Amino acid sequence: MTRGKQKIEAQKKNAEKNQKSKGSQFEARVVALKVTCPICKVQLANQNQLGDHYGAKHPKEKPPAESS
Repeated sequence: MTRGKQKIEAQKKNAEKNQKSKGSQFEARVVALKVTCPICKVQLANQNQLGDHYGAKHPKEKPPAESS
């Protein structure tokens, strides 16, 4: 049982480390999603994804022109 004390200390240390809040990804997600599909209101990260989205979900429609 020479590692008994070290094991308990390691468990306490890991418990404290895991107890800290990691934060949520909601804020990062809101910042990353900048383009919205005007038809179905889905949020996308960039204009390229919007073009792909139109091809897959709205094939009869033309994607809007890029707005800088």
